[in-house]
Amino acid sequence: MQDSQLDLFAPAEPLHLQRILARSSDRVSWLRHRAMGVTATDAARLSSPKALQSVAWEKRTGGNGFSGNRYTDHGKEREPHIAKWVAERFPLESSDALFHSTRERRHLATPDGLSVDGLTLCEIKTTSKPLRKPPANYLRQIWWQQYVLGAERTLFVWEQHRDFAPLGEPQYLWIDRNDSEIEVLVQRANLLLQAMGTSAP
Repeated sequence: MQDSQLDLFAPAEPLHLQRILARSSDRVSWLRHRAMGVTATDAARLSSPKALQSVAWEKRTGGNGFSGNRYTDHGKEREPHIAKWVAERFPLESSDALFHSTRERRHLATPDGLSVDGLTLCEIKTTSKPLRKPPANYLRQIWWQQYVLGAERTLFVWEQHRDFAPLGEPQYLWIDRNDSEIEVLVQRANLLLQAMGTSAP
């Protein structure tokens, strides 16, 4: 059998993998693509018209000057350990890929983890406060990621710490897709693109 015939029986690459724009390991490319679109971090902040204008201003001017603090550093430090904990218990692997949606190439997301088919995502957080459910901004981030990937649900995982020392194992809960909330975010994201000076088609 010829190689070309063998290729006919090779498993097709999952469609979501064809929508990768960059990886955070290539930080220059990753940041460049993020600057031109609406990310899940941006979507998490789109709670009001005033917030939208604030995000637009930061996107136009290159940021708000925030480069991180002890809490964000702790989160980055702990994320690989929490991702390993997740992978040992769920069919989810860590990811550094920046995806674009099928609906708009400037709608972007970099989930912390995902399943092979891209239908299940993972979002990892660290917190100094006890959580029973994700705050509203985390939910917006999660729903936006679900929209961009076309995912159905997300495993939300958080690790509580005291003075940056983890308090036991991570905790988790499942967040289902919410299309009505997603549509609100899409509308706000398109307004954000307009405010950035790059209107959505």
